[in-house]
Amino acid sequence: MTAPTFIYVLLTDTGTLFTRMIKSYTSAPYNHASIALDEELTEVYSFGRKTATNPWLAGFVREDINEGVYRHFPLTRCSVLRLRVTEEQRADLKRILQQYEMNREHYRYNLLGLFFLMIKVNYAPKNAYFCSQFVAEMLRGMKVELWNRPSALVTPHDFLIHPEFECIYEGLLNEYPVLLSRRDSDDKMCKPEDLLGHAVAF
Repeated sequence: MTAPTFIYVLLTDTGTLFTRMIKSYTSAPYNHASIALDEELTEVYSFGRKTATNPWLAGFVREDINEGVYRHFPLTRCSVLRLRVTEEQRADLKRILQQYEMNREHYRYNLLGLFFLMIKVNYAPKNAYFCSQFVAEMLRGMKVELWNRPSALVTPHDFLIHPEFECIYEGLLNEYPVLLSRRDSDDKMCKPEDLLGHAVAF
C-alpha cells in the first residue's frame, strides 16, 4: 500500500508587539500562517518579516525554524497541521513555491489587506499577500478548495478549525518532537573535525 502524502500548515504566535495587537482584536491563539512541504519543517514558506527585528521589512520568505525570527523569539508557540493531498498536488505546490522563490523580489506584503480583513473586505492587490492569504492561495493553486470566499478573507484561525486539517502538534515550536529528534541526531553524527588527531587502523 502506498504511503499517504501530506503537506503542512504551521501556525505560530511569536508574542511580538505587532502580533499582540492583532491577537487583541482577533482573540485567536495564532496570528501567523506558513505552508510546509515536510513534517520536519525544513521547507517552510510564508509572507512575513524578512528580519527578526524589523516587522515593516516584509515579503515572501522561506522560513528557517532554527534561525531568524524563530530563534529571536524562542518562546514562539505553534500548531502543526497536516493535510492529506495527492502526490500530484504536492508536486504542483512545490513547483509553485519554486516560482515564488525565483521571483521573490516581485512580491510585497499586503499590509492594508490585514486591516481590510478585520472588516471583512476583500483587498487583494496584484503580487501582494499577507501570511494566511498566501497559504490559502497556495492551496487553491494546487486545486484544494477549502473555503467559499477569497483568499484575502482567510485567517490563520480558519486553518486551525477546518475539519480537513489534523493537528499533529501544539506547544512551543522549539520543543516540536520532530525538531528535537533531528537536533539529537545531528549532535550524534560524526563530524570530520572529530577525526582529526586520531589514528585509523587498517
